[in-house]
Amino acid sequence: MGRNRKNGSATWLVPGAKAALICLLLGGSAIGYVYQKNQLVELGRQIQKSEQQLKGYSESNARLQRSLLTLQSSVYLENRIRVLNLGLVQPAQSQILTLVEAPASALNAPKSQPLFAENQLGRPMRK
Repeated sequence: MGRNRKNGSATWLVPGAKAALICLLLGGSAIGYVYQKNQLVELGRQIQKSEQQLKGYSESNARLQRSLLTLQSSVYLENRIRVLNLGLVQPAQSQILTLVEAPASALNAPKSQPLFAENQLGRPMRK
């Protein structure tokens, strides 16, 4: 009998180890692929939910903005004054003071300008 291999040699383990390693790599890749796909689906759901919330918030914001504009309108305020009998009236022209704001460049101007000016009633007023 001609034997060219040693007794008890473990050469049969190498092909089995290669096959097991290839199976592990392919199986791990498949599991990783499925995991990533599930993550993408979950992120898609979260994005869709967030977009729905944003749409709801935008609609609510628009509704509140319209309500604010209605509540600030002079017609609505005059009606509420009349309904609540507050007795408020428009101020007389002599009661109205007009303040003139200086532009930012005038703030850096020389200090020779007066700090006070007189209004229509002759009272000092700040610029």
